[in-house]
Amino acid sequence: MNLSEETLHFIREHRNEDVRVLALLAHRYPMVDMPNALTQITGWKVSRDKIPTWATHEMLLYPPHLSMEQCSSEATARYKTEVIRTFSQKEDISPWDSLTDLTGGFGIDCAFLSSCFKKVTYVEQQEILCEIASHNFPLLGLNHITVSHEDGIRHLQQMAPVDWIFIDPARRDSHGGKTVAISDCEPNIAALEKLLLEKARHVLVKLSPMLDLTLALHDLKHVQQVHVVSLNNECKELLLVLGHVEKVGISPSKEAEAEVPIENIPIHCINLNYQQGVQSLIFNRREEKELPTRYTSTLKTYLYEPNVSILKAGAYRSISSIYKVEKLHPNSHLYTSDNYIPDFPGRKFRIIKSGSLNKKEVKELLGTEKKSNLTVRNFPASVAELRKRLKLAEGGELYLFATTLADERKLLISCKQIH
Repeated sequence: MNLSEETLHFIREHRNEDVRVLALLAHRYPMVDMPNALTQITGWKVSRDKIPTWATHEMLLYPPHLSMEQCSSEATARYKTEVIRTFSQKEDISPWDSLTDLTGGFGIDCAFLSSCFKKVTYVEQQEILCEIASHNFPLLGLNHITVSHEDGIRHLQQMAPVDWIFIDPARRDSHGGKTVAISDCEPNIAALEKLLLEKARHVLVKLSPMLDLTLALHDLKHVQQVHVVSLNNECKELLLVLGHVEKVGISPSKEAEAEVPIENIPIHCINLNYQQGVQSLIFNRREEKELPTRYTSTLKTYLYEPNVSILKAGAYRSISSIYKVEKLHPNSHLYTSDNYIPDFPGRKFRIIKSGSLNKKEVKELLGTEKKSNLTVRNFPASVAELRKRLKLAEGGELYLFATTLADERKLLISCKQIH
């Protein structure tokens, strides 16, 4: 992508302005490639929040909006780097020799992961993205990344073995709908698993948080770790690390057939929070099945709501056991305790009052409040239905939970959040 000096100057001068207004002024700037200029300004604005380190580089180029929308954030890309560094420490290898990114895209993941490797190959079938990567990587000091304009599967079939492969399959079907199974993604990682592990010591797979984790673990035979990653309590991606299991007594020829039982795979529930840092919980499904959980029909002083990574992974018993909190109901996924737990991985509240939906109790519960942040957990009404019934607008400092206790009582719980 070659932009003229006039276009580059226009981008620098107007990048803080509304692109809709700029589009209407195109006739005033006949020497400016306005479509590309607006793409660059829009991309830079997204980058300020999503990839702040890159936004400080004035000369970087940005792809069309869809690629910016689909690319990783800087925070999640950095977390992937930590995943690989953990393996570096465990295997006493730093840096690794080689990485191949088979689905390069805008190059965020490839760029940040490259800090762990001596040499990196970025593979992408879209020519425009390859041009952008070839322009951006040297500006970022990433001269050890080689850009390859090629189909990822073809490259995989022909490439020499490397230490790590990174792959991020497309996650929408032919009609634009969201997929829930690996077999519906392109490429199909389950069909490629054997070849991927012939070509790499480890494979890092990035999947949509919409995918069914249990189904993915059944489809793939060599998952070593799972990472459910959220950013500011919004689930962003599932990361699966594939690799061969090294076991005493298994010959190298049979090692590829060894599997970690699904119930023993460690699942890392991660919430990257700008204010509170990293919230982390690690469990496996065998422990989750075996751990006892205390249920309660009595609210204590504090209420806890696990972050979305924990809810997505289903660590309901594990969190109760680790943090010594009681669960309100098997299906409510809310917890309570008399002792305040500051490091609980999720939202924390002090309970003010609770009551049923009886008119008198609702009046006592809400008082003069006209606003609340309403959450429904295992309750026979939607947020919209309850707002209408309670005549409550959204917002304010009051938090209201509609839920069910262990004795099946339906309850409204009024709280103040603890930050």
